[in-house]
Amino acid sequence: MGVAVLRSTAERVTSLNKDWHRPCLKCEKCGKTLTPGGHAEHDGKPYCNQPCYSALFGPKDGLKGAPYSHSFLPGL
Repeated sequence: MGVAVLRSTAERVTSLNKDWHRPCLKCEKCGKTLTPGGHAEHDGKPYCNQPCYSALFGPKDGLKGAPYSHSFLPGL
């Protein structure tokens, strides 16, 4: 399968040092369409910041392997 040619700059976005068709820049995990500069990267692949990148590569709580919660309970 060949690579489609980007015919106009309106169709093209640049991210991760590559040119993408606007609808082809998607989260590797959930498929959500991303915007250049508005996403995370891991091993050269794009991921949405929340929830995918955080869940896959963020800090874990050490107990169940879940990402840390950023809510704090008063008095604890």
